[in-house]
Amino acid sequence: MSNRSVTAPPLHDPAARGPAAAPRPGLLARLGIPHPLRWGFLGVLIFMTGDGIESNFIAPHIAGALGTGGTDSAAMVIGLYGVAVLVASYFAGVLSELWGPRRVMTIGAVLWVVFQVTFLAALPTGSVGLIALTYFLRGLGFPLFAFSFLCWVNHTVARERNATAVGWFYVVFTGGLPTLGSLIAIGSIPAFGGGATGETGSMALSLLFVAVGWAVVRFGVHERTGLGRIAPREHSAARVIASGIEVCISRPKVLLAVVIRLVNTAPEFGMFVIMPAVIGTELGWGQSKWLTMTVIVYAGNILFNAVFGAIGDRIGWIRTVKWFGIAASGVGLLAWWYVPHLVPAGSEWGFWLATAAGTVFGIMLAGFTPMGAIVPAFAGEDRRGAAMAMYATAAGGATFLGNAVVSAVLPWGGAAGVVWTFVVLYALAFVVLSFLRVPAQAEAAGH
Repeated sequence: MSNRSVTAPPLHDPAARGPAAAPRPGLLARLGIPHPLRWGFLGVLIFMTGDGIESNFIAPHIAGALGTGGTDSAAMVIGLYGVAVLVASYFAGVLSELWGPRRVMTIGAVLWVVFQVTFLAALPTGSVGLIALTYFLRGLGFPLFAFSFLCWVNHTVARERNATAVGWFYVVFTGGLPTLGSLIAIGSIPAFGGGATGETGSMALSLLFVAVGWAVVRFGVHERTGLGRIAPREHSAARVIASGIEVCISRPKVLLAVVIRLVNTAPEFGMFVIMPAVIGTELGWGQSKWLTMTVIVYAGNILFNAVFGAIGDRIGWIRTVKWFGIAASGVGLLAWWYVPHLVPAGSEWGFWLATAAGTVFGIMLAGFTPMGAIVPAFAGEDRRGAAMAMYATAAGGATFLGNAVVSAVLPWGGAAGVVWTFVVLYALAFVVLSFLRVPAQAEAAGH
């Protein structure tokens, strides 16, 4: 046996310490925001702020540009815009699988900028065809940008934090459209001269926000999943493009969940069309007060998107959507419609009470957040990309559905009829969801 003494390894020797302790996650990661995508969330917020600047004055602005009979033509233009959003939302999902989300986001940003410029140039012409065409093409932009990022999130985040991460996506999405966008419009419209001139200047300003939002994502996010093709190499482009439709046929529960998500925010976009005239003109509070109301109503939504995502991960996705998202949103929507009509028109205290009623709707709308986890759960891991394509379609399609309900119901049912139609859609979604159960393995991962 050797008589040599055994010398202890130096304290700085990593081998002397045993296994290295895992680094403590940062604050954002602990809150549910994937660290590699943190700059992407900021970029989406900035981009959607630019997109949202016009959200609560675009319908009357187009009508004014078209002159006599402009209201009906403006409704048609906005309806076509909804179709563009629907189409682009589907392609955001399938093209993200083919080319990678970051490339598709760049395409969306370019389309938005180019056709915003041409749309602004078309407005002074008063040509219905030219205005409709340019606004339709611009409608392809934001879904390709925003929903491609949502696909990136879903391919990156751990399943047990899925609903929470989707909740944060909707924090930044709704934070921009309409919340911060409307807040900026409150100041920018008078700053650019007020009236139609101020609105045009505000829409030009939106170009800056969209460009900055794209730049933050392009140069700030380097997570490798989103930089290239996600779909298996052996799948043809045609197969990937058709995958969303195929998964709805082969797995009908995906289709039912997609329909529920379609109904989710349809009232939000419908109210954008009918409420500016009701609050601003009919009830005498003016455009500035309407924009202020919008900011507050959807600020509540922002604050609770991540909360309901976490609640869904804890108490169950279906239960959260059913009682908070559907039932409570229906009650909140009725409150937002009827309270302004029950208080004295134009009164200061009445405005704040009406805003509080609307905020109930905004908060409860966040209860739909777990749908972003429910839809792919019904598809299974092998069809996750296809399911997210359909989820994105439904999220964007809510714009189309909201506008379509207004166009179909407003002429004979009035604005109140529009609101009640949305409540009926919520009731139908409640019934459908009662028959759905998330697969056990996905549910276990989500709780």
